[in-house]
This record gives sequence, C-alpha cells and structure tokens, in this order.
Amino acid sequence: MGPEEETEDEQLVKEIEAIMAYKFKDSKLVVEALIHPSYYYPCKPEITYERLEFVGDAVLNCLVAREVFTSYPELPPGPLTRLRAANVDTEKLARVAVSHGLHRFIRHKAPQLEKQIQEFMESLLEYPIHSNGLLDPPKILADIVESLLGAIFFDSNSSLEIVWEVYRRLAEPLINPETLGKHPVSELHELCQKNRMELRFLKETWTEDTSIEVLVDGNSVGSATYGNKKEIAQNRAAKAALDWLKNALADHDPPSDSQSDP
Repeated sequence: MGPEEETEDEQLVKEIEAIMAYKFKDSKLVVEALIHPSYYYPCKPEITYERLEFVGDAVLNCLVAREVFTSYPELPPGPLTRLRAANVDTEKLARVAVSHGLHRFIRHKAPQLEKQIQEFMESLLEYPIHSNGLLDPPKILADIVESLLGAIFFDSNSSLEIVWEVYRRLAEPLINPETLGKHPVSELHELCQKNRMELRFLKETWTEDTSIEVLVDGNSVGSATYGNKKEIAQNRAAKAALDWLKNALADHDPPSDSQSDP
C-alpha cells in the first residue's frame, strides 16, 4: 500500500470517527467495514464488510431487543417484536446511513448504486419516519451501518454499551409505540376481517405486467407495481386498497372497481 492510499485511508478513518463519535484503536476495521465485494471486480474479493456485518447485525438485534423490553414493560411479545424490527430493519438502517452521510464512504464498483441511493433519499421526503414496506432501500446502506457497529464491537473489546451508545445517537429518534405505523397488508387484513369482507391479492397479474391487484368481495379496490419487486408492489397495492376502503366505509358505500397507486 503506497503513501497516497494510506493518506486516503487515514482521511476515511478520521471522517468516520467524527460521524460515529468513536475513536478506533484498530483503524483497519474501519476500512474493512466499508468495502463492498464489487470493489475488487473483476478479481476475487479479498477483505469485505460481510463478516463485520454478520456480527453487527447480531449485536444490534440483541441491543434493540433489550431496549424495547426494558423501556416498555407493558408490551406483550407481538408488539415488542414489531417495535424491535422497525428499529433494525433495512429501511431504518438505510435512513441512518444517509442521514449521517455514511454512504459517501462506501468503496464499490456497483454502477447503479449511486442512482439507487439518490432515489431512496428523495423518497424519504414522503415518509419522514418509516414507510412500513412501501420503499425499497439499497441493502448496502443497512449493511455498512451493521458492519461499522460490528467494527466498534470488536475494537471496544466487545462492549455492548459502547455499541449501543453509538447506535442510539445515530438512530434518533428511535421508533416507539406511538410512531410505530401498521404494515399496510396487516392493516388491510384486520379491516376486512372486522367488516366481514373477503380479501384476495390477485397475483396472477404479476406474471403479465408485474402488478398486484387487490380484490375485496370480488371488486378491485387497489393495484400497484414496483419494478421487479413483488413484495413492495403488494404492499403498495394494499396501501392503495386500504386508503380506498377507508373512504368507502366512511361514506357507507359498497366497494366498486377503483385502482390507484399510493
């Protein structure tokens, strides 16, 4: 490694330490935590962030589970699980990455990544807290948050408290029971069950035009498409159906054909 690369690495470590508010003893962990497998293309990947991400993911899940368990003693396991998931899922971690500019330091050769990150950042304006399954954040953003937390875990002699202190500051505001939104598919199921309506997701259309259609009592009340992302298309179709159905129930009108993207 030549002087120029060393200088680049030193600058990288300095900026990451400022963002994380943590001083690394082993600066090589910082560099490792930010190397995507594509960085070595077309050669075989050497050191990448994947091992540190594996550790960071496990540590973070444990810490957030502890936090929600101790903070909300009245919550049963179901809501606790949803609350934990909302604070560690791909979207939440991707939001942490872009809000602190961590994406600027990823070392990669993935040609579409910059565009995907920019599109994700622009979409956050519509969903300031969490989209509950309506967005498709680049997974690499969540990966580097986990890998950096994994790096801190090892660098701090496996200190859970130090890792939690770093993550809590970066992730504020954490999602709480008041800001935890319902997943559109779950909410739609609940609404239809409550009103004794038959709900069906028409997935046959996915193979035809990559869209998902929602039928309630045999009537189309929502549809959506989202590139080749079937799960997100289904979530968006559920959201469209949910919005339409709530309005129809408020007006005491029976469902009739109406389709819209959220």
